[in-house]
Amino acid sequence: MPHRGCGEGSGLLAETIVEFDRVGLRYGTGSEVLHDLEFRLGAGGFYFLTGPSGAGKTSLLKLLYLAQRPTRGRMRLFGEELGDAPREALPPFRRRIGVVFQDFRLIRHLSAFDNVALPLRIAGASEEEVEGPVREMLAWVGLSDRASARPPTLSGGEQQRVAIARAVIARPELVIADEPTGNVDAAMAERILHLLTAMNRLGTTVIVATHDLGLIAATPGAQLIRLENGNLVDPTGALKNPPRAAGSRP
Repeated sequence: MPHRGCGEGSGLLAETIVEFDRVGLRYGTGSEVLHDLEFRLGAGGFYFLTGPSGAGKTSLLKLLYLAQRPTRGRMRLFGEELGDAPREALPPFRRRIGVVFQDFRLIRHLSAFDNVALPLRIAGASEEEVEGPVREMLAWVGLSDRASARPPTLSGGEQQRVAIARAVIARPELVIADEPTGNVDAAMAERILHLLTAMNRLGTTVIVATHDLGLIAATPGAQLIRLENGNLVDPTGALKNPPRAAGSRP
């Protein structure tokens, strides 16, 4: 299957960071929610995952950040077969992935600083190694003056930016964002998209699940993964005709 993340006509293929081969997923004894998924994602690409409610987007994201295992088929991340890898082998791979959850999942009793610092501390960084990078990251997302604030005192947009900062503080190779602009206004959505595209320009592979067609249209060069009823509708991932942003002229 051709992958065009390196630019059409270049004749080069991107290093594959994600590969699914006839992957299926069911929960317990229920019906399959994902069916025979086959696709590859190149390192350094920017991908939008879209589709109607109930299409299986959340289930696919869970496979990608290793919260769920496929019921059948082969799943490779970072060049390694992980579909049936032992549970104890997964933490090093999870540390290479940053996740921005739709409900933020910030720790309410910790400050914004400490929420962002959490991945570094879990990885064993000293407080000297934590201080500078966390302050820099909070400045990058525009929250330097909110470092000591706890999540209940932050607005939805501020919480979302803390969640993004926490997801990328350890410089992951893959960032997965689930509806990162679903609970913010248009101006904040634009800012969040800017943060994600900036990470992508630094070489991070980004996967964003969204219903926002305007967000997709505002990201030239992004590629599309579309699910319907648990099936991959656009297996090439090529975003050939991105929808126009609202109010744009034909």
